[in-house]
Amino acid sequence: MARKVALILTPGFADWEYAFIAGVGGPFYGLDVAFFAPQPGTLCSQGGLTAVVEKSVDEVADWHPSAIVVVGGTVWETAHAPDISVLLKEQLERGVTVAGICGGTLALARAGLLNDRAHTSNDADFLTRNAANYAGQSHFVASASAVVDTHVITAPGTAPVSFSARVFGALGVDEDTVRQFKAMMAAEHAAEEKALALG
Repeated sequence: MARKVALILTPGFADWEYAFIAGVGGPFYGLDVAFFAPQPGTLCSQGGLTAVVEKSVDEVADWHPSAIVVVGGTVWETAHAPDISVLLKEQLERGVTVAGICGGTLALARAGLLNDRAHTSNDADFLTRNAANYAGQSHFVASASAVVDTHVITAPGTAPVSFSARVFGALGVDEDTVRQFKAMMAAEHAAEEKALALG
């Protein structure tokens, strides 16, 4: 049975934050990837991509995912941010991995999932400023890469690679494959740094 990952998109979703999970995890790692939205229909990304999302977040539970990924986007910092707290809490209680990146971490904070777990985001103030009931300041980790604690994965918007790798690991992709993925994504930067060092 394919391991299922539900990607939640909102208007103004961040193009780069879900791309590896969908574009690599689906075709190369055998994951069953599906997209959901608080309000299904046509969504426009930050980069101007028009996407049609047919499934509502109300359908997530019946789809029985192994992981739910809340993709960041411009709406999460506004008064129009959707409230998916009940969904996230119920799914976490069922053993589903819940992950949020960039603005998506605000959805996790509003659901209370970060109050007693190690976590990260764009920065500590980002959570305090935008999630009224956030009380996890003492568990915040200033990290450039994704952080995992008891089935909850968080990351700043600048860390889509480590975030994707953590999601892959949570979904049971074997360690060697995850390591290969990270090495592949880092290779161009390593080569550039080496060339600069050699002058």
